[in-house]
Amino acid sequence: MITLTKLNGTKFVLNCDLIETIQENPDTTIRLSNGNVYIVKEPSDMVIDLTTEFRRGILSGILNVEK
Repeated sequence: MITLTKLNGTKFVLNCDLIETIQENPDTTIRLSNGNVYIVKEPSDMVIDLTTEFRRGILSGILNVEK
């Protein structure tokens, strides 16, 4: 899950596993696999970085589990 900002300034948390496409025209538009569309203040590069950081955190948690 990543935290993003709608154009009206409202913060929300998005399940980044559902992201299908990200476009900038000029606002960043995120289309999800369930058909929902969100327009956010963050540029597409930042959405990608947040998603990568989120997934990296999950994977490092899995790799650091003691057996």
